[in-house]
Amino acid sequence: MSLTFPFRPYRPERHAPQVMLERAEQFFHEMDARRSVRNFSPEPVPRVLIEWAVRTASTAPSGAHRQPWTFVAVGDPELKRQIRLAAETEERQSYEGGRMPDDWLEALAPLGTDWHKEYLEIVPWIVVVFEALHGHQADGRIRKNYYTKESVGMACGLFSAALHHMGLCTLTHTPSPMGFLGRLLGRPNHERPYSFPSATRPRTARCRTCAARGWTKWRSGTRLVCGWRSSPAMEPSIFVALALDEAS
Repeated sequence: MSLTFPFRPYRPERHAPQVMLERAEQFFHEMDARRSVRNFSPEPVPRVLIEWAVRTASTAPSGAHRQPWTFVAVGDPELKRQIRLAAETEERQSYEGGRMPDDWLEALAPLGTDWHKEYLEIVPWIVVVFEALHGHQADGRIRKNYYTKESVGMACGLFSAALHHMGLCTLTHTPSPMGFLGRLLGRPNHERPYSFPSATRPRTARCRTCAARGWTKWRSGTRLVCGWRSSPAMEPSIFVALALDEAS
């Protein structure tokens, strides 16, 4: 069996144990300051920051190095409105139509969430992450992907960490079902919505951190541009679809 990928020596930087401990503590404290927030600022976020976060996400390990993810960043106001309305339709059924069992609603009660998702129109970017169930060979044949959920989950974690490192915040939203996202964004049938975090700054004057660690309490023409960036040296490929305005 011949190898397709080129291989090269891997020589990570070596650190003394004390330096490793310092780096570990510094990274922990930085990530421990991350919070999910629900009161956002409409302040613009440069598109290049989202692109760098996607590049970071693409360094995640994946089954057979298939990188089974697509990140679709949406900044168009009308498209964000359509996403909000569709998400609220599904969420209302979940909260008030009996989809969610009582124990789930009880678990969410301390967070004060409901089916209203007006923030989806406030945030400058909604980033929808799709899980690719399979890919395609050069000749059009289906190419199976492996461990897709695990791979995409790790990529999403790195995406969130990258945004936090920049000083941005996120709220990951996963309404069920999420099929409307594929329809609104024109994605192929073999891509399944996985999650859609927002990327923005918090409206700090109205956002308070709960005493419970990791919780946050709060008071209550366009065109679609798609492109591949890849490297023959086995560096991560990135697919980003961005809703831009014509002036971009």
